[in-house]
Amino acid sequence: MPFFKADGTLIILLLHWGPAEFLYYWLHRALHHHYLYARYHSHHHSSIVTEPNTSFVHPMAEVLAYYGLLLIPTLLSVYIGKANIVGVFTYVTVIDFLNNMGHCNFEFIPKWFYTIFPPLKYIIYTPSFHSLHHTQFRTNYTLFCPLYDYVYGTVDKSTDSVYENALKREAESPDVVHLSHLTTPDSIYHLPLGFPSLSSKPQVSKWYLLFMWPVTVWSMLLTWVLGHAFISERNAFKKLKLQAWVVPKYNMQYSSKWQRETISKLIGQAIRDADKKGAKGLSLGLLNQHEVFSRNVELYMKRNPQLKIKVVDGSSLAAAIVLNSIPKETTQVLLRGRVSKDVYVLVQALCQKGIKVLTVQEDEYKKLLKFDNKLQSNLFLSERYDTKVWLVGDGLTDKEQFKAPKGTIFIPFSIFPPKKVRKDCYYHTTPAMVAPASVENLHSCEDWLPRRAMSASRVAGIIHASEGFDVNECGGTIFSVDKVWEASLENGFRPLPIST
Repeated sequence: MPFFKADGTLIILLLHWGPAEFLYYWLHRALHHHYLYARYHSHHHSSIVTEPNTSFVHPMAEVLAYYGLLLIPTLLSVYIGKANIVGVFTYVTVIDFLNNMGHCNFEFIPKWFYTIFPPLKYIIYTPSFHSLHHTQFRTNYTLFCPLYDYVYGTVDKSTDSVYENALKREAESPDVVHLSHLTTPDSIYHLPLGFPSLSSKPQVSKWYLLFMWPVTVWSMLLTWVLGHAFISERNAFKKLKLQAWVVPKYNMQYSSKWQRETISKLIGQAIRDADKKGAKGLSLGLLNQHEVFSRNVELYMKRNPQLKIKVVDGSSLAAAIVLNSIPKETTQVLLRGRVSKDVYVLVQALCQKGIKVLTVQEDEYKKLLKFDNKLQSNLFLSERYDTKVWLVGDGLTDKEQFKAPKGTIFIPFSIFPPKKVRKDCYYHTTPAMVAPASVENLHSCEDWLPRRAMSASRVAGIIHASEGFDVNECGGTIFSVDKVWEASLENGFRPLPIST
């Protein structure tokens, strides 16, 4: 099969909008006959309020019938010698996208889309068009092409008015925005707008996602052209409206120096957009809180004093969580990992409590003393690894982990969790807290964290807005560790237990 044929790609799409759509229309009407509806199609219509995964909810007999119809364009293109890899790839992607779009229950197709070329109204449907089918049942039977509903008189009379009214709906204004980003190419499926079965569990790579490579490739291409963050989740806490926004960049791009300026601009744009929407606060998630980008945000906020929004990276709460995760009977800890501002605060608090802090890296030891030479009384440079409580960050090696005694507790202060190489030790999560029941619509997992767990930065953004802390916490600025910890507990957030 050739890689690309322009005419072949066009023929595949035309074959779908012709015979495949026509046959689907009549199959769909037949499935609404009481005999077939009761035995098969009612399963799909159990979702009156649809969501993207509704598009995949069908009995096996229906699935086989749909696949048979959708194979028609591909097989006919093979028969006439016009099949090509790009054509098939494009067809599968377009079908999946339109299928999910029709069930998203949110109208986002702009009116100008049909004004520029009015016949598009009969070629491409809208989410509101198909939502009427799920509420009225006997109208709007088409798959993606409304033409057949218009021809056979089954288009719902309220289609146009519902579409226009849906577009008039005012966008929801958030009180707090959590700004995260994509991590790996298949992390798109772990977002709430991806697969609920995946987003409801801690993020891990799944082998079967390899078969989703067409969608994965297209999503990666989309991130290159998408010029702003997008909304992935909406929650509520007391009277606060919460939203999670995602910067369309991956971990590998954050680690690239030539991408830093672009990412910083995206973060700045997100801050401006959130401020325009009236948000009180924005928290920086994952690598957005890395010291490079956090410093850029600090400069950005100083250069734009007219912005009312407050930005926090959660450093103080992260330090508080790590501090309160250390067992009470602990007298000394081993510190290992890249030193950051929350580490300075953490070590300072430990030394004030009389807990000895050992470090095995001379550069880490010197950086900490440079921050505060008063730490010298409880900060020691050591060559031994026999301490049973380790505070770990970026830079921890597998070899170092094997030097830890049996039963060691690894408590990370890093953004990403350390690799678990020891089965006879305990690994805590990255700084996070369990959300109270008052946080609504929290059905998905945040990255690798368990259900209903929120990262320190995300919790900090909520607490700052809820308590009215009128300060920015980014760059070199850090908030009160004790104050933010007490406020978190008062608002119902609880520390995560160390897994055994």
